[in-house]
Amino acid sequence: MFRKILSATTALTLLATPIAAGARQAEQRLAPGAPVSGRLQSGDDTLDSGEFRDAYRFNGTAGQRVTLRMTSSDFDPYLILTGPGGFSEQNDDEEAGQPAAGMVVTLPSTGDYLVSATTYRPGESGRYTLMLANGGLARPTRPVESSGTTQPTRPRNGAQLSNLASRRGQPARTPTGNVGMLEPGAAVSGRLESGDATLNSGELVDSWRLNVEAGRTYTVRLNGTGFDPYLMVRGPGNLSEDNDDDGAVRGSTASRITFTAPASGQATVSATSYRPGESGRYQLTLESGGASTGRQPTVSTSAESLIRMGETRNGRLARGARTLTSGEYVDDYAFQGRRGQQVDLRLVSSDFDPYLQISGPGDFSQWNDDAPEGGTDSRLVVTLPADGRYVISATSYQGGETGAYRLSLADGAGYRPTTPSTPGVPAAARTADMSVGQTVDGVLQAGDDTFPSGEFVDRVRFAGRRGQRVSVELTSSAFDAFTILTAPSGSRIDNDDAAGGESTDSRLDTVLAEDGTYTVSVTSFAAGETGSYRLSVQPSRGSERQASVEGGPRVFAVMVGVSDYAGRSTNLDYTDEDALKLAESLRREGVLNPASVTLTNAEATVGGVREAFRRVAAQAGPDDLFLFFFSGHGGQSDPEAASPVEPDGRTEYIALRDGNLTDADMADLFGGLRTRLSMLVLDSCFSGGFARNVVSRPGVMGLFSSEEDLTSAVADKFSAGGYLAHFLRSGMAGEADVDGDRMVTAGELTTYLRRQFVRDVEGVEAETVDGQRSYQNLVIDRGGVQVDDVVLRLADLGDAASGGH
Repeated sequence: MFRKILSATTALTLLATPIAAGARQAEQRLAPGAPVSGRLQSGDDTLDSGEFRDAYRFNGTAGQRVTLRMTSSDFDPYLILTGPGGFSEQNDDEEAGQPAAGMVVTLPSTGDYLVSATTYRPGESGRYTLMLANGGLARPTRPVESSGTTQPTRPRNGAQLSNLASRRGQPARTPTGNVGMLEPGAAVSGRLESGDATLNSGELVDSWRLNVEAGRTYTVRLNGTGFDPYLMVRGPGNLSEDNDDDGAVRGSTASRITFTAPASGQATVSATSYRPGESGRYQLTLESGGASTGRQPTVSTSAESLIRMGETRNGRLARGARTLTSGEYVDDYAFQGRRGQQVDLRLVSSDFDPYLQISGPGDFSQWNDDAPEGGTDSRLVVTLPADGRYVISATSYQGGETGAYRLSLADGAGYRPTTPSTPGVPAAARTADMSVGQTVDGVLQAGDDTFPSGEFVDRVRFAGRRGQRVSVELTSSAFDAFTILTAPSGSRIDNDDAAGGESTDSRLDTVLAEDGTYTVSVTSFAAGETGSYRLSVQPSRGSERQASVEGGPRVFAVMVGVSDYAGRSTNLDYTDEDALKLAESLRREGVLNPASVTLTNAEATVGGVREAFRRVAAQAGPDDLFLFFFSGHGGQSDPEAASPVEPDGRTEYIALRDGNLTDADMADLFGGLRTRLSMLVLDSCFSGGFARNVVSRPGVMGLFSSEEDLTSAVADKFSAGGYLAHFLRSGMAGEADVDGDRMVTAGELTTYLRRQFVRDVEGVEAETVDGQRSYQNLVIDRGGVQVDDVVLRLADLGDAASGGH
């Protein structure tokens, strides 16, 4: 399924924007179970990208599960759902190749939700039906078309790859498919038989859908009669798991997968066989555990109690209470918390070893065995990540322990962590609060808290948000300054001397990686040093190199994809869509310059590509990024005399509709660029051979889907022409922005792509032109591009307030 990329800015703008004056369809309310019919037509409201849309609203409550479905026989439907707090979900194809859009969503908050009924392409119009229903609706069993299949491919040693020399394999044969919903605790039965869908490697397969929640653990078991069962799970957050035999049962031919969902959404469980053509009856079961962190609960036999802030409750762990899977009894207490609130939880008992856990919105979970102050009592001081309902679990360290306890819930704003002190020196921790943009003065002196190594320390806190760049500067003429910055999660960075090493002052310039309260520990390099100091926490734009990079439509791109080779070579699946989807993604993020050009199939001639390159490059200036992207066939010439540029004597080329562009041709084209940064991205066989020719001058970065002498494969499981094309699109749309500062740097993009390849492409086979076998590997050559160099600056989320993108 292809997901259009909708930026968070656009999502917020959609939710806040009323229907334009003069629109034919006035905004309507949706009621569960009452389908509505409408028509998209000229005069309707439009998205920024030109698609007509009708808007509908409904009231939802936190935790409510709803199904939305839009069908049309006149156009390709597209659904966008936005809601409180920037919530956004979208869907193009409910099932691969089907003209319907649908989603099953658990609403995160109580409030007003906006449904935008729109189209996949600008200007499409016609009639449609839209339905809202409570709960998740099962999809009926029906045939799956052979075109646009999303049947997963399976990494297995010895699997045959068809047509490797021409880069792309043939799509799976999928005449029919069993599509149903799996529910936790339920078992379903089925049969693998002739006429079922098949994998590329020939195995029959039935597909079942499963709604998963981020952080929750699931176990799927497949037992078969007459064949060796094999399980595959694919889902949101790049979830990909395979299993042949249940390793927990010696000699078993059954299959079992236990996985923790990396993201919420709908996953697909594929029941298949180890060998092609095997058939027989099977049973598929699903079990759902708790959140992956902490201990996992079983069925509760006791209701939760409510506890108020400042209250202390006496209780008793006893037989008949709820138990964890590891055998401990547990009592649960619930309270309403707010984002940024700090709470102090204590569990005290003389009858057993106390153990505390707190869980809440967004799969938040923390736990503690022994309090930091020592002893066997348990204490947690946490900053709540969101508004909502939290549950405190009072339990024991060992299974079966019982006895009386005392639980308290207090305001943690005044909490002061205890740090071991130097013998003979009293601990009198000084903790102050400040805001970003402020400066405070202080004094390190005898009586302050100390580190075990003898340095005095003052602690100053400030509230930060993910993606915020700050400069923390500590200056003193009395001692050698040393700064430690501790994040809400406990991660730390420190600095002794400011950049350059010529000063004894300390300076940290960093991007905050999470929301919450940060602590600056003001201390000295040597033990026992004292004196006055000044601490400043200021907003920062980062390095001059980063600060000078402008946002907006600064990506000048030539994007080329060839699927239809008109008999010149074998046709390919999805490669033309790779170029179209990349252009769509960059355009929706507001970074693609209108001068950019997309060429597919018959448009992608040698002359057409050269002319597009020349025209776009002429408009790209020293503040811009130039991107050349290609997805299609690649090849190597017959060997000639070896040279420093071609050590193997072979020239690499990309195959266009009517001819080839060689690595030397590409070097000539890139030689005329005068941009801040330029990127060559090739998703084709043997593409790594271009690196030596093109990435030979400052400011050029190359991304290649395979090594110089190896083929590349179609990313069938993502319905993409290539893995690099698929991951590049999501990475440049923001997923590679690890620190949340709305800039994708060369280092972030490199790391993101490599991690995705390790996860999803590690077992994909490849071969050389003379038949040597290996595996597909990503090639990245940054040349002189530094890791902190900015590839592109994404639209700021704050732009939504002014309707910007």
